[in-house]
Amino acid sequence: MTRPLALVAALLLYLAGVWAVATTPWSAAAVVAVPAPSATALPPAAPGTSSPRPSPSASGPWTLSTLRDHLVAELNATDPAAALADLERITRAQPLTTRFCHPVAHELGHAALVKYHGNFAKAASYRNDVCGSGYLHGIVEEKLASSPNPVTAVTTLCAPEQTASCIHGIGHGAMFVSHLDVSGAEALCDRFPQVYQAVACSEGIFMQLFEPDESDPAALAQLPAGKLAREPLYPCPEQPAGYQSACYFYAPVYFLQSHDYADHPESFVQALDWCRQAPSSAGRNSCTMGTGSRLMKYNIDRPGWTGAQCLRGRAWQQPLCVSGMVSYWNVNYHDHSARAKLCPQLSGAARDFCRAATGGSTSAD
Repeated sequence: MTRPLALVAALLLYLAGVWAVATTPWSAAAVVAVPAPSATALPPAAPGTSSPRPSPSASGPWTLSTLRDHLVAELNATDPAAALADLERITRAQPLTTRFCHPVAHELGHAALVKYHGNFAKAASYRNDVCGSGYLHGIVEEKLASSPNPVTAVTTLCAPEQTASCIHGIGHGAMFVSHLDVSGAEALCDRFPQVYQAVACSEGIFMQLFEPDESDPAALAQLPAGKLAREPLYPCPEQPAGYQSACYFYAPVYFLQSHDYADHPESFVQALDWCRQAPSSAGRNSCTMGTGSRLMKYNIDRPGWTGAQCLRGRAWQQPLCVSGMVSYWNVNYHDHSARAKLCPQLSGAARDFCRAATGGSTSAD
């Protein structure tokens, strides 16, 4: 009797399964979204060959870590040019990835220098200025951090061109070398003989301070979160005069992140109000421009809305905020297309301020 009973049970289970499939209301909503393909699942290319690799999905979804891992794997299997080209395609297809594409580009710079065994010239030969030249910054900071004599390397690594973008990367690297000690990093930037060089270097310092790499627990642990919470705009008022501008410019990064800007868009207008607490007019102006830059960076897919937020600031803040928008647009797209491509998307006074803006820094991502 055991075998007949088993057959009957199997038949009943089969019929139950058929009935369930037939009566289930299948719809598009029931389809599980497939994440972007992972390059790590692909076998490495054979020596001397380049295996075809699929382009990242235009639909994502990407996070900082998944995008970083995918592109670093692609760089290791092919070369930095392929990974950077994909990064640019992704940021254009999914504008919200601009919120974190700069640190991803940093990671590609780190990986390239490792791939080419510390050969700075080789890694830099693949330079692509996508995402505010983050790739170059990553190469520079990795090279400086691993240098046996970083004090000398500060002024020689970007020679002979000494471009502001390259020196910005020196600022990031100075923070690595000094273990996130701002005064120690500034001492390294002080070695540059020209003002524009020290300013570009300071941009890297304070970008690294207020927006440390999420993959660097040591940097996150040393972020002075308590002081930043207790003292508005810390540590900008205490900085030497030549370093205050960059500090105030990047200070809104921490404010916006600590106020969960992604889910609370009202925090951008709150940041404009917060900037008014700076003790000097120069500090208030730089902080306002920095807020406009972050507005553009975090909302580059909706410039009209972004311009409208700038117009909610005080009258004196409005043109500065829009100028910050223009600055980030030009740096992100590594051109000067804001007047032709950004300004027409704005309305009213925001459009006028956009057309009158000078463009700001060429290296402040």
